[in-house]
Amino acid sequence: MDDTPDRAAVGDHPIAECSATELAVDEQRVAQTRRLRPRQADVAALDRHAALAARLLGAAASQVSLLEDVQIVAGGAGLAEGAVGAVSPLAESLCTVTAAGGTPLALPDATIDVRVRDLPPVRSGAVGSYLGVPLISDGATVGVLCVFDPEPREWSEQDLATLRQLATSVVTELELSALVREYENDRLRWSLAIDAARIGTFDWDLVTGRLTWDERLKAMFGYGPDAFDETITAFTARVHPDDRERVIDVLQVCIARCGNYDAEYRVVRPDGQTRWVQARGRAVAAEDGSAARLLGACLDTTVLRTGEARVTRVLEAMPAGFYSVDREWRFTHVNAEAERLFGTRREALLGRLLWDAFPAAVDSHFAENFETAVRSGLPVSFDAYYPAPLNGWFEVRAWPSPDGLSVYFLEVTERRLAQEQAERSARRLAILAHVSAELAGTLDARGATAALPRLVVPGLADSCIVTLVEADGRPRDIGAWSRDPATRALLDRYVVVRMEALPGTSPVARALAHGEAVRATFDEVDTLMPPGEARDLFEQLAPGAAAVLPMRGRGRTLGLLTLYFDEGRVVSEEDLATAQDVADRAGLALDNARLYSAQQQLAEGLQRSLLTEPPEPDHSEIAVRYVPAAEAARVGGDWYDAFLQPSGSTMLVIGDVVGHDTEAAAAMGQLRGLLRGIATYSDAGPAEVLRGLDTSMTILQTNTLATATVARFEQTAEELERGVTRMRWANAGHLPPLVANPDGSVDELTPWDGDLLLGVDPSAVRAESVVSLERGSTVLLYTDGLIERRDADLDAGMVRLREALIDLAALPLDDLLDQLLHRLVDGTPEDDVALVAVRLHRQDGPRPVEAGPADVPPNVPPDPAKP
Repeated sequence: MDDTPDRAAVGDHPIAECSATELAVDEQRVAQTRRLRPRQADVAALDRHAALAARLLGAAASQVSLLEDVQIVAGGAGLAEGAVGAVSPLAESLCTVTAAGGTPLALPDATIDVRVRDLPPVRSGAVGSYLGVPLISDGATVGVLCVFDPEPREWSEQDLATLRQLATSVVTELELSALVREYENDRLRWSLAIDAARIGTFDWDLVTGRLTWDERLKAMFGYGPDAFDETITAFTARVHPDDRERVIDVLQVCIARCGNYDAEYRVVRPDGQTRWVQARGRAVAAEDGSAARLLGACLDTTVLRTGEARVTRVLEAMPAGFYSVDREWRFTHVNAEAERLFGTRREALLGRLLWDAFPAAVDSHFAENFETAVRSGLPVSFDAYYPAPLNGWFEVRAWPSPDGLSVYFLEVTERRLAQEQAERSARRLAILAHVSAELAGTLDARGATAALPRLVVPGLADSCIVTLVEADGRPRDIGAWSRDPATRALLDRYVVVRMEALPGTSPVARALAHGEAVRATFDEVDTLMPPGEARDLFEQLAPGAAAVLPMRGRGRTLGLLTLYFDEGRVVSEEDLATAQDVADRAGLALDNARLYSAQQQLAEGLQRSLLTEPPEPDHSEIAVRYVPAAEAARVGGDWYDAFLQPSGSTMLVIGDVVGHDTEAAAAMGQLRGLLRGIATYSDAGPAEVLRGLDTSMTILQTNTLATATVARFEQTAEELERGVTRMRWANAGHLPPLVANPDGSVDELTPWDGDLLLGVDPSAVRAESVVSLERGSTVLLYTDGLIERRDADLDAGMVRLREALIDLAALPLDDLLDQLLHRLVDGTPEDDVALVAVRLHRQDGPRPVEAGPADVPPNVPPDPAKP
């Protein structure tokens, strides 16, 4: 066997054929990979991406591998227990081969590829086919997202496009997790700096008396984490005796007036150390206007009293930006990190109005929150965007003080962009998953395709029209939707008239002709359209741009997806690629539906050709019906038959071959022909006919199972005189016949315990039963598709059939069968249905027909001397 790898291409990216199968241990690549290595809490997100890859590509398993100096399985789906988190040598991994090539690696059959066939996953049988896409971050290949099956399989262009998109989402997830970790580390350092500034908060519930402090305030007063009993007494006990009465008076005035609280006092801690504390707060009123709560903050001002230089050193060392403004909103302090983030030297800011230095902050989220903090005396935290020249997102904490406002801030632009990218990727994947579910969950591919505009708007476009190519080759718009309710009526009318108005050079015509996507501006489309209603409607809709995407099946274009974008909307290549993926999935579903319809029509035609019209004997009327299953290409093995034997007896047959496929239909045709030949040659009774059929099946090695009921109608001269007909019948595992008597009653001839199925044991003894029937009686033979339902058992179905037969027995025979089908399966059965019924004439028939001997073997003709 030639060991040269196949050159089968997947999309525009051929299967990687580089000779390198070893990944160089590059320090920059390893460092970047280690930076992205997920925490345990992040593994679940990678598992979800891997599971989505396996589900969308129909693969048995998937894996996210990070490649340092070893391979680390960071996430997966369908893997052995304990595989996620496992570490293995680079030389033993197919992902190493993928990363070394730097391009996607598609292996329909890994066992014959010289690069991987000797690797442990391939030798063990775990990997028979493989598709992998490198994970690239900051130009470095940090790992691989792959899917694989134990058996060989082909990988399509759509599979590769889907896995590429998922790989982008995985890289985004890894980068977001890394940024979040770095951000949390910055926040920890920021929190430590705030702790160093000794700022604490309190909340005094004046109704319950409960006084709540944060941990910084407890430490400020010398209380351990659990030592503070949350009472005002515990507070006053630590206030310096010389300051206590003054502080209590200030609190009482604040509460009485429901006003502000402002006090600076000394605190004596248990270790004898005295600290200065500046406290500010505000009373919150209840519904009756009295004070219900007192909220505020405390600042340890000991450092200020011992020297502001120490505070300055703390602020300068902070990893977060810090600035303060006075009550007139003038800068009083700017630390080094704030100077860097602002891009302005502090000398240019100190003494300047905040609103003059940063005019975009006026009437913005910044101003709203800063003014709230000053007005309420409470700290605020928020995220906000500041435009150029800063052009970034910032996380801000603002804390009011007696002198104005202090502001701590971090730049979080990278985190926000990574988060938004992850959200956009998730939205696109959700749209694809929804489209796949809609198309896969119905046999009405045309109807599901008509609903596509509601799925892609507004996620991928502002409005959308879907077009199908009809059987005569003419395109027809079948669905549309707009995100703006005010334009939906205009769009609906435009859909009615646009096809007749579009010239052969329009984007729609070009996309249909060439099977390629076409993009156009409003002016380009408007210029091509002739004057008239369609052009007027298009100008009222006034989209900024359009993209026409082909819905491609197997080698041809089956329709179009026309996307319209409002003026100003930024259309990314990722969104267009997702929309094309939607169009391709719809095209494939339409093509599958076309092929299925052709197959179903062929199969039904084959089966109906095997089911002939019944005879017309003198003594009875015979009617037959066959209805195929409503879902899938379920041509099956149900059949009926009615014919006359040489003796003149009428024989009815109903049967069902096990299975629902073309093999079952072929077996049905074979068994039907065998049974008819045995019965018409031997003139034997039902039991002997079934025994002969069972024997023939064994000799001919049909290798199938079937149920059947055979009934023969006989009449002697004396029975003719009395108006009685005998029915002799035998049952091979089939449902029992039903008899509707002339008086309207219905009999089930025997309990449902027929003999063995055909094809099980050719030596099985076949029993016969005989029943006498009056003129006007109706006998019904049927298959299980008439009575079975997914939500009920066969016994319940038998009850429904008996009740329906009682109600309908008086109808003409053809009407009776039609009404039974309508009432029990509503014309759309879950399984094939075959019916054959005979009604004995009420008037006297012609010559009597006597039964032939019941024990005549199938290969011996009857004695012509016998009646």
